[in-house]
Amino acid sequence: MNLALGPVARITRSANYKWWVFSSVALGLFLTVTDQSGVNIALPRIAEHFGADLPAAQWIALGFTLSTSVMFMPVGRLSDIFGRSHVFMAGFAIFVAAAIIGGTAVAFPMLIAAKLLQGIGVAGIEANGMAMVADIFPERERGKAIGLYMSIIGAGAVGGPVIGGTLVSLFGWRSIYAASACVGIIALLLAAVVLRREVNRDDSQPARTSFDWTGAALSSIVLVCFLLSITNGHRLGWDSPVVLGGIGAAVASLALFVWWEGKAEAPMLDLTFFRSKVFSLGVSARFLSFLAGSAVYFIMPFYLVQGLGLEPSHAGLLMVPGSIAIGVWGPVSGRLSDKIGTRWLTVVGMALAGTGMLLFSTLDENSSTMKVMFSIFLEGTGIGLFSSPNTSAIMTAIDSRKFSVASAFLNLVRTSASLIGIAIFTAIVVFTMSSQGFAPDLSAVTETGGIEIKLVFIAGMKRAFFAAAMVMFAALIVSALRPENPRPAAD
Repeated sequence: MNLALGPVARITRSANYKWWVFSSVALGLFLTVTDQSGVNIALPRIAEHFGADLPAAQWIALGFTLSTSVMFMPVGRLSDIFGRSHVFMAGFAIFVAAAIIGGTAVAFPMLIAAKLLQGIGVAGIEANGMAMVADIFPERERGKAIGLYMSIIGAGAVGGPVIGGTLVSLFGWRSIYAASACVGIIALLLAAVVLRREVNRDDSQPARTSFDWTGAALSSIVLVCFLLSITNGHRLGWDSPVVLGGIGAAVASLALFVWWEGKAEAPMLDLTFFRSKVFSLGVSARFLSFLAGSAVYFIMPFYLVQGLGLEPSHAGLLMVPGSIAIGVWGPVSGRLSDKIGTRWLTVVGMALAGTGMLLFSTLDENSSTMKVMFSIFLEGTGIGLFSSPNTSAIMTAIDSRKFSVASAFLNLVRTSASLIGIAIFTAIVVFTMSSQGFAPDLSAVTETGGIEIKLVFIAGMKRAFFAAAMVMFAALIVSALRPENPRPAAD
């Protein structure tokens, strides 16, 4: 045997091979989550460097999320054709290339283009990571594996602002892109060594080589029209012809997409997934939970900085308990779900998350930081208890050969729900402010308008968090209705 191949052979034939696969996936997931949150910390420095205003700077994050959302479903389908690990590694190659372009950008449009390209690479990584973990671990350990997967997300959410802030302070904003490129290369090399064909797809089944270009185009049109309309509704006005026309185009394209997918020979999204009550209700609860949860990460920083007058560094630390709770409780709930089932853990999780949201709705300009931290920790604990069992139930309800497209769809549900949630809860705050005669724009909170504008903003925030709590409790009801002990669907 070739000695150069000896270590590779030992890894792929190891009894602990599933943990090697998990390590490769975990490094990729940690990198993408850390990069996203780290770049957000660098946005003020980036905007200052290029002379970009806040609306323009926001497109670094918005464009990234939009391109990722649009590509999730096509990437999932390509994974079924060419293999999960191949598309996973291609995602890293694109991610690294985009990081190099972004780190050397000499103009702001070039940086936006780099983030759009990086979003495509992240879609290839995230759409396949969960699928490979769910596939390589036996069903009796799937909850534990997905729980650990969720802990990596929590670790990345905590580490991103800390690592990113340190790099920006010491070496400037370009260092974030340089670090991402270096770690991305390491992750790509690890994946090339560890991942083998068995993780890609079921080789006993003939691979379908056709690609649903019509479905890909229609799904992209749906997402672009809908997400752009939703994210610009509060700025252009919800009765704007542009916004209404965009939503109408999204609805029409969605109807065409569903009709086409029902008749296509190799559809982008297998609509038979929704015949499973476990899948349909699990996905619905997932959508509602991410929609409500988006209020915390978008509105809370404004409250901490403008409402309580904290320094941004202090405000960031107050957000950490929520991420820690998700990272801690994700593996715990995953292990428990393997033993006691998934349904009631999701119900308890949504009950705690909803209670945390209700506590947010009682915050005012005099609330203590301890109350804020407890509320954030309670909400994070609920999300941690909910996410792993819910995801495990969904993935177990379908055939393992369809994990790639299902994983891509679940990621699409996450990103779409978060963007829609931000738009809805922002609209609640903006409506409250405008009804009191203040500028209908969250940026007005940062202006020196005295105590009154702060109180009006907090009033709108409390309404938004109460609405988010009701959405969480709706997810609780949906989770309670979901059947227990799902069986893998027949192909």
